[in-house]
Amino acid sequence: SDAHDATMALLRVFFLVAAVARSSAFSPSGAVRTLSSTAHRAEKINTMIDLESDKVVTMDEVESGKKKVYCRCWLSGTFPLCDGTHAKHNKETGDNVGPLIVKGA
Repeated sequence: SDAHDATMALLRVFFLVAAVARSSAFSPSGAVRTLSSTAHRAEKINTMIDLESDKVVTMDEVESGKKKVYCRCWLSGTFPLCDGTHAKHNKETGDNVGPLIVKGA
């Protein structure tokens, strides 16, 4: 359906944004890195979720009138759903990461 296709497209964008956001855009010295240099770092973003898989992929559906809250920090114990772990992370690090909220059409 169109709603399902739109949700899946949104989730693909979400995971790309989450990956870029999680891998800091700034170097320790404060100089801005380019997207390509950030994307090719050896440091892993995902250190907990489905590590034996080549790629973490999640398909989900949101019922009409319902909403789901998805993790963007990769720290949630209920990944891909948000469990609020980002709040502790933000307090400890000064980061501002938060969830993606998707509403079913």
